[in-house]
Amino acid sequence: MDQLAQGYGLVEGPVWEDGKGLLFSDVLFGGVFRLNLDGAVETVFEHRRGIGGMALHEAGGLIVSGRNLSFKPFSGGATVTVLEQDEDAGVVGFNDLTTDVEGRIYAGALGASPVFDDGREPRAGDLYLVDLDGSARVVAQDVQLTNGLGFSPDGATLYHSDSRRQTVFRYSVAADGSLGEKREFVKTDGGSPDGLAVSEDGAVWVALAGGSGVGVYSPSGVQQDLIEIPQPMCTSLCFGGADRRNLYIVSGSEGSQGERAGAVFRTRTDVAGLPVAVARTRLGPRV
Repeated sequence: MDQLAQGYGLVEGPVWEDGKGLLFSDVLFGGVFRLNLDGAVETVFEHRRGIGGMALHEAGGLIVSGRNLSFKPFSGGATVTVLEQDEDAGVVGFNDLTTDVEGRIYAGALGASPVFDDGREPRAGDLYLVDLDGSARVVAQDVQLTNGLGFSPDGATLYHSDSRRQTVFRYSVAADGSLGEKREFVKTDGGSPDGLAVSEDGAVWVALAGGSGVGVYSPSGVQQDLIEIPQPMCTSLCFGGADRRNLYIVSGSEGSQGERAGAVFRTRTDVAGLPVAVARTRLGPRV
C-alpha cells in the first residue's frame, strides 16, 4: 500500500483519467485535483466544496455533485447546471454518482447534508437518472444516506450504498435505465459502506467509512477480502492505470490526527476494474 498524496480534509470522488492520472475532490476545503502520472498534484478546479461524486463527460470536463449537479469544463469555461437542488422536494444537494454504458448519469440526492450541518434532521433522499436528452427522473426512493454507485459487468444490476443503513443494495436495470425493486446485497460490518467500484469478475469493492479499508464482496454478497489502509475514514475508491489493476483508495481526516489528514493510497490487484463510461448527457436547455 503506497501513500501518494496527503493534506486534504475529506477526499472523495476518485476518477481515473486515461493517460493523465487520478482526479479527486476535497469535500471540506474545496477543489478538484489531479494526481499526475509523475506523482505531482495539480489543481484542476478551485474552491468548490461538497463534491462527493464526479464523472468524466464527453464534452471535455467533469460532472460534479454538491449543492447541484453540474458540468465544469476543463477549458475553464462557464459551469453548466445539469440538475438543480430543490429544497421544496427535499433535495438539498447530490452526493455520489456514476454512469452506465450509454453515458446516462445516476446521482443520489441528499435530504440533508451529512458534511455541512444545516440544522436539518436526517432525511431520506432519492436516486435520480439523467437521461441522454438531459431530462431527469427519480428511479429509486428512500435512501437514508446515498453513497457509492456501480454496475455489474453485464450492466443488469446497479449497486448502491446507503451508509446510514450500513447496507449496499442492488437493483435490476431495465433497458431504459429504470430500476426494479431494491434488494439487500450486503450489510457491512466494521464500517459504513461509502464509495464502491466493481471489478471484471463481478466482485463489488466497497469503501468502509470508519472501518479502515475496502471490503471485497463476491457477486453473491460473500466477503472475500479486506484491504486495509492506515486511516479509519476510508471514503471511496476506483480502479486505474493502463491495465486498470491499480486500486486507488481515498480517505478523510475523521479519526486521524489533524484536519488535513485525508490521503490518496494505491495498491495493485489481481483483477482489473470495470471501465466507467464517460457521461454523454445533453448539456444546457433541452430543445
